[in-house]
Amino acid sequence: MLRHNLDVMHNEKIVFENIFNIVMDVKGKIKDNIKARLDIALFCNRKNIELVRDESRVVKPRSSFVLEKNAQLLVYKWLKSLRFPDGHASNISRLVNMEECRLYGMKSHDCHVFMQTLIPLAFRDLLLQGIWDALTEISHFFRDICSSKLNVDHIERLETNIVETLCKLEMIFPPLFFDSVEHLPIHLPFEAKVGGPVQYRWMYPFERLDITFAM
Repeated sequence: MLRHNLDVMHNEKIVFENIFNIVMDVKGKIKDNIKARLDIALFCNRKNIELVRDESRVVKPRSSFVLEKNAQLLVYKWLKSLRFPDGHASNISRLVNMEECRLYGMKSHDCHVFMQTLIPLAFRDLLLQGIWDALTEISHFFRDICSSKLNVDHIERLETNIVETLCKLEMIFPPLFFDSVEHLPIHLPFEAKVGGPVQYRWMYPFERLDITFAM
């Protein structure tokens, strides 16, 4: 019945990176470029963020889901000051580059902690309420699907809610943001129902084993 066993660890990491990069306008990583705006003009009804052409240039209006520079600096300063209990996460503050406004060296478990714990805190009061709500819902989805104890009723609610959450994200982000990885969370509740808790099926122990043998 469980034909694929999707790896939640990598799915969560990539979804987090895509969300963080587009909201924080990370240079070279953002999926809100000229091609994305052209797609919006073709497939979406969002006149406020379509490209604006004048005689000499093309202007890309700022999206409501992209933080302004001052707000980005607030997030990075906050991350720089974070401290976690021993064993909970690595020292994310060391991964912050304030000059380039980027995070460097984020491992899978760092993305796991950020996705499930820090996203609702980092972007609270900085994004519009509807956008923050959708990001909080996807954050809580991964937190709940990774729980050590699951019951069928809860999984079935997750199975329904994740469809609505992804639809909300489709109304916020451009079409270029979405690929097969953003679609995969829809299948995770069914796989949890059939295969049991995620912690017995994801890649963390195998990657740790690879590191041990490499050393």
